[in-house]
Amino acid sequence: MEVRSDGFPQVRYEKIPVLPMIERTRLNGCFVKVCSSIVLWTVVVQLLVYGVLWHPHFLTNFSHRLSNISSINAGLVSPPPPLPPPRNYTSNGFLRVTCNGGLNQMRAAICDMVTVARFLNLTLIVPELDKTSFWADTSNFEDIFDLKHFIDSLRDEVRIIRRLPKRYRKKFGFNPLVMQPISWSSEKYYFQQILPLFEKHKVVHFNKTDARLANNGLPLEFQRLRCRVNFQALKFTPKIEALGQRLIHLLQEKGPFIALHLRYEMDMLAFSGCNHGCSEEEAEELKKMRYAYPWWRDKEINSEEKRSQGLCPLTPVETALILQALDFDNNTQIYIASGEIYGSERRLSAVRAAFPNTIKKDMLLDPDDLRQFRNHSSQMAALDFLVSVASNIFVPTYDGNMARLVEGHRRYHGFKKTILLNRKRLVELVDLLQNGTLSWDNFAATVKEVHANRSGQHVLRNVIPDKPKEEDYFYANPHECLCQDLDCNDLLTSSNNSVSH
Repeated sequence: MEVRSDGFPQVRYEKIPVLPMIERTRLNGCFVKVCSSIVLWTVVVQLLVYGVLWHPHFLTNFSHRLSNISSINAGLVSPPPPLPPPRNYTSNGFLRVTCNGGLNQMRAAICDMVTVARFLNLTLIVPELDKTSFWADTSNFEDIFDLKHFIDSLRDEVRIIRRLPKRYRKKFGFNPLVMQPISWSSEKYYFQQILPLFEKHKVVHFNKTDARLANNGLPLEFQRLRCRVNFQALKFTPKIEALGQRLIHLLQEKGPFIALHLRYEMDMLAFSGCNHGCSEEEAEELKKMRYAYPWWRDKEINSEEKRSQGLCPLTPVETALILQALDFDNNTQIYIASGEIYGSERRLSAVRAAFPNTIKKDMLLDPDDLRQFRNHSSQMAALDFLVSVASNIFVPTYDGNMARLVEGHRRYHGFKKTILLNRKRLVELVDLLQNGTLSWDNFAATVKEVHANRSGQHVLRNVIPDKPKEEDYFYANPHECLCQDLDCNDLLTSSNNSVSH
């Protein structure tokens, strides 16, 4: 050990590095500060969150934001309307129905059968559709109509089930009563003669349903139920509705259009015995077809006599002349709302020559769009039905079931223009024009005069006591459903005579 001069030992101090210690201290201080800051900010944030969440102003804003989101979503997908409460009643039995005829005849029958089930307090089995008629369409109810909507929307009126309970089916040994109700019957007939049959048999099967309920004389509540079924409960399936709306959109893009229900189809000509404008070979073909269907009762028919009575569908040639006389110019867009025209494009050429913008659905749609509907005449008819109801003007050349139901829908939806052709008068005028007796100007003036008041305006149905087949059809003009009071004086004209068809 070294000794200093004063006798004390010499102590040597080593130099300790100062910077690393300072840095370490600073790091420790920073870490503490960061941790403290995190803790403090966490506390602050928590306090702010709780304070703000419980603040009424925040709740108001939050609720407002949710409302905005709901509104946006509602614009994309509308929430389904609430179901009506089911009607509570003791069922008197099960009503099974097999509808006969084409789409619109069956549609009217379904409305009638729901009404019958309602006032007899029955349980209705989902209606079976005709598969044996001329069209041989295999479609079931749910292939054409929205079945769930049909059942749900009527639950406050009548109980509708998809099929009979097992114990009431034939394969389990149960034999229901099968019958045809009397045509054009009132509710008294059903109460007095049909209801006792349910008490005895429990299940009654109506194997024909066309025109089994009277046009007139029914209580107002029953008439309005028929309308509710027709205009609200019987919606087409989503795929039919979607394609129908697409057709309508494609037509409307090109401007206003006429839906022409040109009923010059083979089945109608054969059934009615109308062969005006046909060759001898075609007339014979139609006659053979009429004899081939035993349920078409009239076999030997005088075609020209029926035509003179206004009981035949107008030919394409007659139709083209009449549309021209009614001042539709050659640029008018015409949609052919029909099945296959007898004679095909050869017959349709008369309309196309006068109106080049004559369109059929297969001209507007791709083959793939229609493929799923091919060989299903009722589904194809549903597409035409939707287009006809939406058209600017509807012109039927025959007063069959489709023409009358479309007319009724157009009345119901605001009395849209429907030109109801007076065929008896028109064929007289066409013959006079074609044999040179009547000039074009006189022909056109007379056609317009005859149809001045035949545009589906406000009128009461024509009632002919004891002649229900001759009176106006309920579904063509359901005037009880177009207003709320009993007389409808504010809506309908004072005349009790509708235009004759």
